[in-house]
Amino acid sequence: MDALDILFSASFWVAAIRIASPLIFATMGELICERAGVLNLGIEGIMTAGAFAGWFTVYSGGDLWAGLVVAALVGALFGLLHATLTVPLGLSQHVVGIGVTLLATSLTYFTYRLALPEVTSPPKIEPFQPWPVPGLSSIPIVGEALFTQTPLTYLAFFTVAAVAWVLYRTPVGLAVRAAGENPSAVEAQGISVTGIRMGAVMAGSALMAVGGAFLTTSAFNSFFFQMINGRGWICIALVVFGSWRPGKALIGAILFAAFDAYQVRLQQISGGVVPYQVFLMMPYALSILALILVARRATYPKALMIPYQKGER
Repeated sequence: MDALDILFSASFWVAAIRIASPLIFATMGELICERAGVLNLGIEGIMTAGAFAGWFTVYSGGDLWAGLVVAALVGALFGLLHATLTVPLGLSQHVVGIGVTLLATSLTYFTYRLALPEVTSPPKIEPFQPWPVPGLSSIPIVGEALFTQTPLTYLAFFTVAAVAWVLYRTPVGLAVRAAGENPSAVEAQGISVTGIRMGAVMAGSALMAVGGAFLTTSAFNSFFFQMINGRGWICIALVVFGSWRPGKALIGAILFAAFDAYQVRLQQISGGVVPYQVFLMMPYALSILALILVARRATYPKALMIPYQKGER
């Protein structure tokens, strides 16, 4: 198989969609936060905490869906911490976000060692299994890529549609977007900007944690240190790439995942002639290039990262 044939293989696109799924959850979560005017740099740590919470719930005897619920709740709690410090108190969103990432990551690793002090290799669980969709899964390439995935991948795509519908078709979504564009107009309507922003950060953080839980309950079957491996930072870039729109952000997530899946297969056919680090670098380099090309034309929320106190004009 040569480099071009890879792009037309079903296995390549199956892998790309699977790699994209946790990015989709976390990107939608970050998009909700930023649409409300809050940059959430705690995403990397929240994904780590969600990955552990989901896995440990299942390992302790809960079912897989319960693991997702627990992960979402843990994410929402870290979101509450982040929102409390940045919204009513008006502290730096950059500093608080990095602090939440460090806290969540360190607390996760500490809890892992506390709960499993004698473990030398990560314990395994039974993850979500693929659910082929009858009829659709037999379509060449497209059917195999989209309709032979696990339930969480289907949920990820549903989440994109749900976020888009809420943001653009409901009063709540209008309030969230207004809080990120013109918070004084929200207050003029008698709506609490603080409440909207805190709710958005908590909801977004819950989705980030579900993205982390995808890795331990669907993509893999165990939790190990450094498994998030920068995915949170990629999701922040994907929000910008998508111009703060769910549909475009989805395309960005799939493109990055395709680059990632492609570099793995290029390593296999290169025969070791090119250092593997070059291939590992490819998806990130291409993402930076795409971001440079798109970011200049992106229209960001005007009140993003700007604290708001009641009564301000």
